[in-house]
Amino acid sequence: MILHVTTDFSGQGGAQAMLARLLSKSREKAVVIALTEVSDRCRNMANNDRVEYVSLRAQSPLALPRAIWKIRQLIQKHKPDVVLCWMYHAMVVGLIADKLSSAHPPVVWTIRQALDDPDAFTRSTRIAVNLSKTLSRFTDGIIYNSTRALEQHEKYGFADTHSSVIPNGFILPKSAQDRSGPVRTLGVAARFHPQKDFGTFFRAFADARRKVPDLKARLAGDGVTSDNPEIREMLSTNGLPSDSVALCGDLSDMTDFYNSIDALVLSSRTEGFPNVIAEAMSFGRPVVTTDVGDSALIVGDNGYVVPMRDPDAMADAMVQTANWPAETYQSKSREAQDRIARRYSLTAIADAYDCALAKAISRRGHPVVLKAE
Repeated sequence: MILHVTTDFSGQGGAQAMLARLLSKSREKAVVIALTEVSDRCRNMANNDRVEYVSLRAQSPLALPRAIWKIRQLIQKHKPDVVLCWMYHAMVVGLIADKLSSAHPPVVWTIRQALDDPDAFTRSTRIAVNLSKTLSRFTDGIIYNSTRALEQHEKYGFADTHSSVIPNGFILPKSAQDRSGPVRTLGVAARFHPQKDFGTFFRAFADARRKVPDLKARLAGDGVTSDNPEIREMLSTNGLPSDSVALCGDLSDMTDFYNSIDALVLSSRTEGFPNVIAEAMSFGRPVVTTDVGDSALIVGDNGYVVPMRDPDAMADAMVQTANWPAETYQSKSREAQDRIARRYSLTAIADAYDCALAKAISRRGHPVVLKAE
């Protein structure tokens, strides 16, 4: 049995999506403990009645001691074969709770973030990163979702014992719709956060529109709405007319969004394995992205990779994408979808997780085989 400790299981972030996908493939009993909340949306994504969910609602640092004690109690109650911790805050809290328990199962961390630009982190996250670095030598394994994340964290001082890289996994959507090209609608799928660098996107998009006037954008994500004063200011500063940008907010189902765009743009300052890139490619959408995390490795030749915080380079990539002939666009679209199917099959990724966790358990002298469907 696996006990998952995650910072949050209510949003549409990459960690939440990957955890839900793994739960959907697992035949093992599992418990998911969220330091903050568990949403019906994430439960439905997991779609597994073998999973028990616990929301600790620890929204502030003052609530963390109580959360640690509750996790300790749940570890003692369920006696899991392994504890798998997701994201920095949960990694710290989960490990401490495990050390305080008498059951003391092996603890494996899964790190979902590279360190391309730590200045983009919140103060709380920076503290959690530093605590994680100190505590990393007490883990029984660390799973990174990108090669760059592993290299950067180990250079930063994280322990290199039993580390591995397992990328995110995906199932090709059955409802993906072909687009004929050329590229005229760009999509952005990201929560409104400094890490996502919407300022660079809007500056680049405004510049690209001066060369391709009929270029439009659709943006989806938590906080990406017309009542966000920072977004209104970015639109005004860059002289973008209201009909050039559709602000869709937080969408519970991204299918229609991906079907409505011709290409995806990611302007992030830091990522690990950005799910939105692979998701867009699984719908046959080429990508323009900053060179963060493993973005370049995912995209391959199916788009453009530019330096972060460089709106001129991003604008040039948007224009080049918009100028592809329809035949080029259709070829890139097919290649993008095929690349995700070949390299990031959810079944293979779930098996890799099972193997990594089984090794951590075996190192403690208790071989256990964890089986996915």
